[in-house]
Amino acid sequence: MTAPAAFAAHRTVTFVVDNMTCASCPYIVKDSMAAVPGVANVTVSFEAKIATVTYDDAATNEDAIAAASMKAGYPAHPKQGSN
Repeated sequence: MTAPAAFAAHRTVTFVVDNMTCASCPYIVKDSMAAVPGVANVTVSFEAKIATVTYDDAATNEDAIAAASMKAGYPAHPKQGSN
């Protein structure tokens, strides 16, 4: 008898991102979040101060993505109701 295989799922979460004050900020946020292994796509809106991230939940999680943004100087937290 074998154990059932665990299947990874792609998830999408929207983060509210603090400290984005200039036109280059979204590029830094995008690069920092995209560098997390397992992140498939990042879209950042300077106007809305949000980042939408699609990731493989078997490879990473929201905390790791937020931590990468924080390390770059942009605290991020999941937007309420984004999951």
